[in-house]
Order: sequence, then C-alpha cells, then structure tokens
Amino acid sequence: GMALPQRILFPREEICMDWQQRQRPGAGLCNLGSTCYINVILQCLTYTPPLANYLLSRDHSQLCHRQGFCMMCIMEAHVRKVLRSSANVIWPRAVVRDLKFIGEEFEPDMAGDAYEFLRCALQAMQRACLSGSSNVDISSQTTTIIHQIFGGFLKSRVTCLSCQAVSDSYKAFLHVLLDIKAPSSLTTALEDFVTPKKLDGKYCLKCSKCEKKVTASKRVTVHRVPRVFTVCLERAADHTGKKISKIVEYPEYLDLRPYMSDTAGEPLLYSLYALVVHSGDTCLDGHFFCYTKASNGLWYKMDDESVDNCGIHAVLRQQAYLLFYAR
Repeated sequence: GMALPQRILFPREEICMDWQQRQRPGAGLCNLGSTCYINVILQCLTYTPPLANYLLSRDHSQLCHRQGFCMMCIMEAHVRKVLRSSANVIWPRAVVRDLKFIGEEFEPDMAGDAYEFLRCALQAMQRACLSGSSNVDISSQTTTIIHQIFGGFLKSRVTCLSCQAVSDSYKAFLHVLLDIKAPSSLTTALEDFVTPKKLDGKYCLKCSKCEKKVTASKRVTVHRVPRVFTVCLERAADHTGKKISKIVEYPEYLDLRPYMSDTAGEPLLYSLYALVVHSGDTCLDGHFFCYTKASNGLWYKMDDESVDNCGIHAVLRQQAYLLFYAR
C-alpha cells in the first residue's frame, strides 16, 4: 500500500553501521549561555556511527552547492572538529550563530528543549539533503541519508466497528514520542503505543462503506524499522511545564519485533548508544546532559565541557528523556 520512490537519493547499502575508525572520545562542548540543550543533541548525533561515518567522509560538502546556511555542512565541520582535533573543549559557535535557520523558536542565550532541537536539526539536515534535487516525489524524499539512518514508517489501521471495513495509511517518521503517564518501562510504553484505541464521540470517523460517521478502532504499528530508533519519553505532564519525574526503565538491548505490523519473524535487535537526561523540577528550567558510547565501545557522561568515563550500570539508571538505539 506504500508508493515506491521514483529515485533513490542515497542507497541503503552504502550506510555503514559500525565505526570505521576506533578512537578515544572527542571533545566536550562549551556552554555558550543556556546552550546545554543544543550540546546534548550535537553529542548524540556525533556518536551516531552511520551519521558520523558519512560526515567524516566529506561526501556531502564535496558535492554541496548551497549558498549560505547548510546544516549538513555545519554538522560535517562540527563532527570532524570534535572527533579529529586534539582539543579537550570545542565552541559550537557555527550552530549557535545559525540557530534561527535551524528553528525559528530558538534564540541564543535562551533555554530550549532538547527534543525540539533534535526535531529541527534533523529537519534542517533533511532540507540540506534535498536542496539541489528538484521535483522529488514524497516517497523519494524518504531516501535521503537522514531518512535512511533515522527514518522508518508507521502503519495506521482504522477498522469500522459496524461493518469491519479496514483502511490503512502509512507515515514516515524520524523519531517517536511515547506517553509515559502510566507506563513504568520503555517496553510497556511501546506496548501502549501499538494498542488499538477506540475512536468515538467527537473522534468518530466517516466509514466509506457505511457512508456515515461510525465508532472505529485505530491501531498504529511500526511498519518499517529505521536503522537508528530515536525515542522521546514525554515528560511534560501538561502545558504548564509540570514534569513527570519518575524513572522509566529502558534496556540496553531492545527488540522492536513485538511492535511491528508483522510480529512474525526474527527478532529486530537494537542496542542503546546514547541518551539525554533532563535534570530539574519542571520542564521549563533545569539542565540537560547526556551519555554516549564512543567508538572505543566505552560509555561517557558528557555534560557540556566535561567528558567522563562511566559504566553501563550508571547509564541504565537515569531519568532518561531521549533514547537512541542502533540496529
């Protein structure tokens, strides 16, 4: 039921999931005034092996003809600087300088949200990958290097509870937002995510077969898995900024098979390689830091300028906000 892309902008088989070079972790990032929310996302993206491999190859900048702001060129320069220079601390000035091009809601010297910055950074990289490619159909747009790494597809199946007619639709995603008000673990939050929801009252849908508004059931499943599965645990309790501060358990290794449209088949195993933590009493203030797994296979706590070695037990005991898993 999904339209096939008319052209492939970046071949999947060219993505390398393992680090091509193993080395100690790179530099910490200087806080340029309320920029911890930017720093954690830059670090998590820097330690995403398939993205880092591609950016270190300089394939993008060698072919880029974009005038002015280009998020891929900025990320390429940033990742090279962090992983290749001997400096202990890097100033991410180029990112902060071009903040308004990444997302209109961001301003230097003002606190921001790490998930919002991740969302906008991935969109900015996606736009950069599409510039110079005119008249690209929607399906082909999901074949950029960004979608080939972070992108998957969700399937939404709506079943009419009167006549049992079924309609399916598909939607590309780069990250998934999970409700954690009730769940106490990532796996129960994912189970909730794929559990059918009843659509009635004001949420009634018009059934094409019954030709009237009916009560229906809607089930969302993962139809095609991404290479990198990125999850946000929704910690905003409501629009006031109240925070859900509970610990939500998450595993080092995650099997996505139970949450697929087709649950038969081999396990689809992912391993945790980065996470973002928000410390603070409300969602509107506080501080962000992260944990990342470097190319040497060791975990590090990255808190702005400081980069400190740590064990997996410390990594798995955090009040996680964002989780990054790789196939």
